[in-house]
This record gives sequence, C-alpha cells and structure tokens, in this order.
Amino acid sequence: MSAASGAVRPCAQVHRGTVVAAAWWFHPGLLGEAEARRRVLAAWSPGATVWALAGGHLLKLAAPCKSAVESAPGLPLVLESGVLTSAPLSPKERERLAPPPGAVVLVHEGIARMYGPGALRQVDPGTWLDISEWRRVRVKGLGAPPPPMKTALEPLPPPTRATFGPKVPALAPEAERMLARMAGREVPVVREGFFERLRRVFSRKPGEAVLTVHREGFFARLRQAFRTETHGTPGNALAPSRAGWLDRLRSAFSSDTAHTSATDSGVRAGWLARLLAGMRGRNDATDSQGSLPAPGARPAEPEGPSALEQLKEWMLRNTLLGQLVGRRKGDYLRHLFELFEQGNLDEALRHAIPLGKDPDARAKLALGVPGPRENLHIQPQGRSGAAQSFGGGPAVFEALRERYRETFRRLEREGRIDEAAFVLAELLEATEEAVSFLERHGRFQLAAELAEGRDLPPGLVVRQWFLAKDVERAVAIARRSGVFADAVLRLEKTHPAEAQALRLLWAESLAEAGDWSRAVDVVWPVSSARHIARAWVERGIQAGGTGSAKLLARLALAFPDGFGAAREDIQALLSDETPTRAPERLAFATELLRADASDARSALLVPTVRSLMRDEVMEELPSNARLLQQLHALKDPALAALRTDLPTPRASQRSPWAETHDLPPVRVWMDRSHAGAHAVHDAVVLPGRRVLLALGEAGARLVGPDGRTLAGFDVPAFSLVLSAQGNRALALARRGDLWRVSRLDLVERRATRWCDLELDAWAPTYDGERWFTATRDTVTMVDTLAAEPRSLWRVPEVGGTVLEMAADAKHLSFLVLHLTPGQDFERLERWVYALESGPVLRGRADMKDLRETLDVLSLTPDGEAMGVLIAPTEDEEPGPWPYYVAPIVARRFHRPSRPDGERMGVVLTPSWSVTRFQKRELHTAVLRTVADHPRATVEFSGTPPQVVRLTEDWCAIHDLHGRVVWLDLHSGEVHRVPVV
Repeated sequence: MSAASGAVRPCAQVHRGTVVAAAWWFHPGLLGEAEARRRVLAAWSPGATVWALAGGHLLKLAAPCKSAVESAPGLPLVLESGVLTSAPLSPKERERLAPPPGAVVLVHEGIARMYGPGALRQVDPGTWLDISEWRRVRVKGLGAPPPPMKTALEPLPPPTRATFGPKVPALAPEAERMLARMAGREVPVVREGFFERLRRVFSRKPGEAVLTVHREGFFARLRQAFRTETHGTPGNALAPSRAGWLDRLRSAFSSDTAHTSATDSGVRAGWLARLLAGMRGRNDATDSQGSLPAPGARPAEPEGPSALEQLKEWMLRNTLLGQLVGRRKGDYLRHLFELFEQGNLDEALRHAIPLGKDPDARAKLALGVPGPRENLHIQPQGRSGAAQSFGGGPAVFEALRERYRETFRRLEREGRIDEAAFVLAELLEATEEAVSFLERHGRFQLAAELAEGRDLPPGLVVRQWFLAKDVERAVAIARRSGVFADAVLRLEKTHPAEAQALRLLWAESLAEAGDWSRAVDVVWPVSSARHIARAWVERGIQAGGTGSAKLLARLALAFPDGFGAAREDIQALLSDETPTRAPERLAFATELLRADASDARSALLVPTVRSLMRDEVMEELPSNARLLQQLHALKDPALAALRTDLPTPRASQRSPWAETHDLPPVRVWMDRSHAGAHAVHDAVVLPGRRVLLALGEAGARLVGPDGRTLAGFDVPAFSLVLSAQGNRALALARRGDLWRVSRLDLVERRATRWCDLELDAWAPTYDGERWFTATRDTVTMVDTLAAEPRSLWRVPEVGGTVLEMAADAKHLSFLVLHLTPGQDFERLERWVYALESGPVLRGRADMKDLRETLDVLSLTPDGEAMGVLIAPTEDEEPGPWPYYVAPIVARRFHRPSRPDGERMGVVLTPSWSVTRFQKRELHTAVLRTVADHPRATVEFSGTPPQVVRLTEDWCAIHDLHGRVVWLDLHSGEVHRVPVV
C-alpha cells in the first residue's frame, strides 16, 4: 500500500444520520480478519468490487444505497464530486487535500488521508471462500430430454442402375473392375479355380458373348505379347465381316505417330501397337491425350508427374508391359464395339464405360484390366481418387460417344425410356439432358431424384420435385437454397399453373418470415390473390421503416378503398420535418414514381414533392434533386405550379458520417448515475429507433425512441437473435444443458415459447426463417417457422467444437476448435459457405496451432476472423498476439495490430470494428472504420464489463447495471436508453 499523499485533521470524523453510501470500509484491526471478510461477503452484490486500502477492505457498491450510519455494517463512504470520503469535509479541508477524481479520502485515528487511484489494489473475494469440501455435480433436468431435431430433407441415396428400372442390365464384372481402377480404388479379385472356369464355360448359353479374364503367369504374358497376330485367332482376330468398323477404329489410332512403339525393336507393328501408342499418356503439344474422367470429378491443378508415374511411363515406353496393357484394352474395346454392331444392347450396356463431357489431357493412364467392382452405385458426386484415363486419344472418346448416342436414339424409338435415360445420365454424363428427357416422357419422380442426386442447380431440382407432386420437398429445398425466384421462372415457361402455385407458396413463406414488402411484390402478379396481399400490406405498414413507406404507397394506389385507409398515415409521414423519417419519404416518392398514372397518384404528387423539397435544404441529408426532377418529368398537371421552385442538385454534399474524418470522434461517458432498474443482458436496435432489451428472467421489453415502454414479453430472455427485417426475434434463456427458445412477434407484440434446444453456438441474426446453430461438431440450418424444430441442412462431424458463428443473406462462417489427442496444442479452423443457391463450401483455412489460451474471437459472415492469444508459443515474443484470417470476398479488410495488455477484445463487421479496453474500473469501447479511423469512443465506469452488438447500421453497448447506449452509424447520433 502506498502512503497517503496528504494528512489533515478534519473537524468532523464521520458522517452523521442517514447518508447515500457508495462504499464501505471494514477495518480488520477492530473487527478481526474473519469478521471483516464475513461482512464484506454479506454486503457484496453483483457488480461490486473489493479493494485493499489502509490495511482494511474497501467495498465499492454496484449502486449507491441509503443507509443509517449507526447501523451500517462498516464505515460508510459518500461519493462527492467523483471522490469517496468517509467524513464531511469543509471546503478548506478539501482544498488542502486536493483529491483528484477517483481518489479516496479516509479519516482514521483522527487524521484524513487521501489515497489516489493508483494506491488501491483490487482483491478477489472469491479466494476467501473455502471450497475444498465442495464437489461439482452435473445436474440434469427432471423432465424428459427434448427429442432429436427432425430433418426436413433426408438425403437421397445415390441412384443405382436399379433406379432406371428393371430392364437396365447389371454391370458386367469386367466393366466393374475397369471403372474401379479408373477411379483409383483397389478391389480384391476372387481367383477362380479350374473347375469353376470350366463350369462357367459349359453353362454359357449358345451365342452368348463373354469376355473372360484369365489369370496368366508372367511368362505366358510375355509369350502372348510377342505372339504374331493372325486372322481367326480368338481375342485377336480381325474378321473380314467386321472390317468396316475395324478400319474406322484402326484409322482412329493411325494419327498417334508421336510415340514410338515397343515393337519397333523387332516385333511386328500392327494396329494394336498404334493403340498402345495412343494409350501411353504423353501430353505433347502435337498429341493430346484423350481421357475418360470420372463423372463429376474436378480437374486437378497441373503439376509435375510423381516418381511412380515416371516409372510407369518408362515401363510403358521401354518394356513389354506397355504392349501387354494395350493388347488387353484393345481386346476390351473391340469386344465392346462388336456387341454394339451385333445389336446385343443389353450385353453392350453391361460392358459400356461411362464418358466424361470432354477428354482430360491431364488424367493419368489407367493400367487396370477388367474385373469385379465393389458396388454398382452411380456416384453423383464423382468418383474418388485421381482421374485416370482409359487411353486411346480423343478419337476413341468420340467413337464411344457416337455409339452411345446411336444407342440412345434406338432405345427412344423402341420406347425403352428408362434405359435411354440411363445411357444419357450414366454413359454420356448428360445429366441435365436426361432430366429433360425424363420430364418430357412423364417420368417426373425419376427426373427429380436424378436432378437432386447429381447436384444439378437447385432451381431445377425444385422444379422437378414440384412437377413430381412432392410439394413439401420442393418448398424445403427452395427455402434452404433461396431459389424460389429461379424455380418460378423455370416453371413459368412450360407449366404456368404450377408456377403460380409455387409463387403463392413463396409469398406465404416470406410473409411468415416477416418480409411483407417482398411477399406483396411476389404475390402481386397473381390477381386472384390480391385480397391476401391486402392483409400483408397492412401488417407491413405497422412494422415501420422504408418497407412500410413503400407499402403505404401501394395501399393508397392499388386498392379501391386504399386511399382513404392510408390518408392519415401518409399525412403524418409527409408533414414530419425531422430528418429521421427522410429515408421513408424517399421510399414513398420512389414508389409513386413507379406507379401508373391515376387520380390517387396525382393527389399525392404535390405534397410528396413539397416534402422532398423541404428535405433538400437539410445539409445533413443527401440530395434528392435527381428524384425531384424525375417526378416533374411525369408532366402531371398538378405539378405545373411547382416547376419554378424545383431545386438544382447541390454542388457539394456533406459526406457520410463514417467518411467525415475531419470531425472529431464522438465521445460518450456513462457513469453510475446512468444505471437502470434492471440488468440488461442483450440489446438490439429495430427500425424506427426502437430498442429491444433482454432483461433475463424479467422477460424482454420493447422501448420507443423517447424511452417509453411500448410492449413487454413475458418470456425469459438472456440473448436475442434478430431477424433481418427487424420485426421478428428469438429470445434465448439457458435451462441447464438446454436453451429455451421463444419467438417474439414485434409487430403483433406477441411472445410464444417454441422449444428447448441443445446449443453450443449460434448466429446472432437470421433471415426470419433460417437460423444457423451448432451443437458439438454439427452445424445445422434450423427452420424457425416449423411447429417443432427441424433442420433444412446440416454439416455433421466438422471435426471439433464450433466456437463462433456469423451469417447474413449471402454467407455463413464459423470457427472450429480442433483438439489434438495426446498433444498439448489445438488448431483453429475457419469455414465459409456461400448461401446463394447453396449452401456451398467456399473456403476453409487454419488460423494457427494454439498452445495456450485463445482469449477473444470475432468473425464476419464472409469469413474475416480475428482473435487474441494471451500467451503465445515459446519461440515467439511474450505478450498478446493477434490471430487473423482475411475474408473470402474481394473487399477492404481490417488491419490487424498487436494488442496490448489493456485490450479486452474486438468486434468486427465488414465496414466497422469496435475495440474494447479496460484500465482498472474504466471500460472503453473505440469505434473505428475499416480504414482504421476512430469515429466514436464510449466510456463506462465501474464493472462488470460491457457487451457490444455491432451491425452495419448501429452499434449498441450495454451492461448489467442497466446502462444502454447506441450509435446510429449513418448519422453519428448517440441515443441513451433508460431502463426503468
């Protein structure tokens, strides 16, 4: 304890009567250490702090309280001009001590001593409690646990050959083996004995063509490789009757002259040697290697060949292995073409090899030979492993494509629709064409399953399920991917009645989510549903904001009795002279400009133009002269008298507050006098400068711009999840291992309990229907409009615990903490998904291996992440270190800086950041632009630390003392919210 800076003998030693005590001082010399600590703990309350002072304990109360001095538990101290004093000081005594703000004046043993703020040392009273005999017990609720969340969209199994009907033959074992090798999978081969092979040969039907795989020894293969080709030899014969197609096949390989054949050293070069030359996998500029990529496989980045590939290339060029591989593949191709020529389509389809859309010159040459495959599934997501090529060059690729196309046309002529669709989807990889073909022939269910299984555009998938009469699945996919508009456009071209029905479902979904403006726009083309739109217009007007102004204009212009119903609201809007409603007047005028000419519009033009001209002279508002000129260009007779008063666009406009760097930053000070009657656990700003407060078990409260309470919601609320439209919210309250979720309708001012969920992390906002949450290692898109919680989409087993989540209309991002078993470090990973026509994973990035404690984290929806490591690894300098990952989109991002010891954390949005600092009892939040220019500083005195909610439009800061302040990030206005 540092010595007092001064000593005075005051006339009065203590306060008398009843005082407003801000602190108590307990002297262990008089009370004893045990009794002094007991009294401190008895008088302590949440928000209070304990400090060591003059050999005793100073308890600073969370809020001042009245107390009689005679019955006080300790020596009372009163706050006077920012100084705590234990006795009433005269002006001369105070002048002699000269205490600075935050100091303490303590009268002890007849002497008044002044202690500066640096002389106090904070004490943690929790260390006084003996908890050695306590054991932590994990509690469970007495009720039944909530049922697991239902999945609205169970993933479809991969389509198999059986999906296309019983007439599609099973895949031949030889083709299974070939496809498995091309996909990079190793498949065990069942070796047949002599009697099994003999039994299979004699059990063959007369005339049945079979391609048998013989297990030859090494020397037998060598003998076969050097064997001279003769006509009439099975497996190598060139029958005269087949000379036509064999000549064409031979000519396909005659151009591959860039390679030297292994038979150049003495073995006679036949067409199989040319076939081998085309299969050697070189990527010369004069000889493009054709490939048959696995369906759906993405081309890998070009890179140098591995040592194994170089060895394989050398063996194919300089040993007899190349000729052996070429001979075996040539036999397979020749047999396949013979089956097509004979018209044996069933057997040909069993041996057919699927093609990609284009040959891939970078694919590796497959060395596999025909044999059994693991399964018969058509893999909609592409086959695993590196892409491999059957070989032969583009000519073989085109020859097979021509055969498959001819087979498809023949099957279609014969009415074998399912088999023809199989050729398109599986062999030609023309999935969209197959879906269109199936739809044209009325196979809607199969078309929908194929479209979803092969990951076609979500709008097309919704269209197919809607045509298949599975409306529930179609709507769920449309809501998950946000592709209602695309699906409606696809349906309007061919099925207008179905398109109208889907449009109505789309509008109903928007209305349930609280987006009434868009719901009215969507349903408006359906003239028979205008009565439904009328109800949504009225609810949207009650919600407020710019969307309300647009709906107000539509009500006045589009309904016969709408002008009279909207007259009072329009008059209140246009006669308002405050700049806060200027955006609403601008939206109202824009809607008038888009409307058709009518008597109602003519009656509204003059007052609207007058209100815009009044707003034009306000320097703090952007110029609207361009809109005024467009309104006058309508040449309405009612505007003739106002043409001469039309203002010209201002030469210079005032820059937005965020970009006005020449003005000093806004400073806000919140002390104990601003404390409210209730602890505030969360606060969000709504349209119309209203604020929604979460008061814990006391429920939620809606407060107007003037501080009046507009509505109360009797549901527990410790955290708030606000909808994008600002007229819906979710209130969360912990209940043991679960979170109770309640739905708040801020327009109808109604609250209903929804469900109990197990949650570890969640996005702080949602779009009114889709809410992203995380439980352990699973991320889920929750349908908040369902009667019971259900998931529209999920990512299971992300590999760790989800710490943070952020989402907006375009992106979802979350941070995953991976714990490495048996090691002393952790790994933090960022995931980012694009939500448009998705969700689709767009990026994963590691932040860093963490060997110590990660203190704070902040995340934006597009993936910009920042954190602070309290103690870095041993090879780095001591002190806090920042962690940073840039966003996945091209935009200006924040500059990470090394934090100091006073920094507590940072909150990010794409355009703003708030950095929090703590120095003793002073908590400071600094608001900065993305260019790192400070625009506001908010200071709170006392504890506990403050909570920051930041969006692109507003920044709200609050604490458990009931102090709430928010800043309008467009104008820089500061609003204090009283909590009474």
